[in-house]
Amino acid sequence: MTDTPESAEDFYARVEAAVDSERRLPVAIEEMPGWDIFPFETNSLRIKPLEPLAETEPARRGEDPDDCWCASPLDLSDPGLIWYSDRWKLSLAVEGSGLPIMLWLSPLEHMDISTMKPAWAAEFGVLLAAISAQIEALPSVGRAQIAKYGDGGAHLHLLLMGRPARMLQLRGSPLLDWEENLPRVPEAVLRANARPIVEELVLEYGGTGRLG
Repeated sequence: MTDTPESAEDFYARVEAAVDSERRLPVAIEEMPGWDIFPFETNSLRIKPLEPLAETEPARRGEDPDDCWCASPLDLSDPGLIWYSDRWKLSLAVEGSGLPIMLWLSPLEHMDISTMKPAWAAEFGVLLAAISAQIEALPSVGRAQIAKYGDGGAHLHLLLMGRPARMLQLRGSPLLDWEENLPRVPEAVLRANARPIVEELVLEYGGTGRLG
């Protein structure tokens, strides 16, 4: 037992102690690869060799607020922009998605979840609940999924996805792996699916809808 948080070096040492002669961790068949929703066959599955511990965390895009996209006026010519208010914007993945709906929610002021002020956090929670409810109301959607990574960009960009209804192989965290391999949904269908979401946001929270 220890009274202080573990260092990155100690955590890495524990992982490194578990690798084989090729610096590969064993595939944990009882964990995700053993789930019925895992999208790949496990016969030849191997984990990549463990890389050395990096000296530092790399800088992310927009780490400096002056270099972030939010330092410029909102781009109203963006074809993916479907709703915005004085604080938030909602964008549709019109460049291609294999899911019925795939949305990005971002604040217009520079922040991440860890630096979000209480007033913004309260509004964020309300918007998240409303958008999730409308996603799950779509006839082609079984469940809404939410993902936040932030390893590449410093500005909060939350991904909201609709898992296709009754396609039980696509349940859970492998959804993004499936999404990359599913056929692309036509843009007109994506926009039609987004329409009730945008209409609800405009009705309940104001802002401007961009679906015509």
